[in-house]
Amino acid sequence: MGVGSPDRGDDAIGAKVAGAVTALGLPHVAVIVHEDPTDLIELWSGSDPVVVIDAVRSGAAAGTLTILETGAGLDPLPASAWRWTGRGGTHAFGVAEAVELGRALHRLPPRLTIVGIEARAFEHGAPLSPEVAAALPDALEAVLGAVSLSRQGNAHRREGHDHVPG
Repeated sequence: MGVGSPDRGDDAIGAKVAGAVTALGLPHVAVIVHEDPTDLIELWSGSDPVVVIDAVRSGAAAGTLTILETGAGLDPLPASAWRWTGRGGTHAFGVAEAVELGRALHRLPPRLTIVGIEARAFEHGAPLSPEVAAALPDALEAVLGAVSLSRQGNAHRREGHDHVPG
């Protein structure tokens, strides 16, 4: 699931990564692009694994990836996730809120991975910043790894990326 607004600079990265996954034509992967994280609970219903890709703002360098893993029956997201996926992020209701609301309503997928790409610019009509555009291949690799390893039921850690188990 690529989350974000395709016409607001770096907020388009979720849609861009989702588009790259679509272009691969993987038969076992359904791709959704959606601007509003309030609908995520409905969109991920009945799916496993789920990967959500979104622009984040944590203060790290633009283009930095952060990977969080969670799911039904696992621990809630760490406090730092609230800062970069919601309350301090680009949406009034962000991915972290959707995850924890899904958990409270018993509608969280068994395995959910969030791939956050540190963003810099969110101006309406702006293109991706060069740093965020350069992160697209690594974000795509993270998504494909999460889908592949989740399908195998294995734990996952990628070198060069922040990884916070949920």
